Amino acid sequence: MTYIATFYSHFGAIRFKRLCRDAGIPAELMPVPRNLSSSCGTCVRYGGETPCPAAQYPEEVEQVVAVTGKGYALLFRAENG
Repeated sequence: MTYIATFYSHFGAIRFKRLCRDAGIPAELMPVPRNLSSSCGTCVRYGGETPCPAAQYPEEVEQVVAVTGKGYALLFRAENG
């Protein structure tokens, strides 16, 4: 499955991409798709069996969606978002 994570800061996106890389998950930084909103405008698109590459999402993560044939399905949204 393919996921997109959005962030509060560009630095958070870079750290998350590194977290994916260290876990052996293919990931890329890219602009946030128009259908999604983001504080910083940068997201990480990644794949895998599970939407969370760590024990829990880092605090920099704003939201995580699954890419579906019909658009996006919300999987996680930060409580303060």
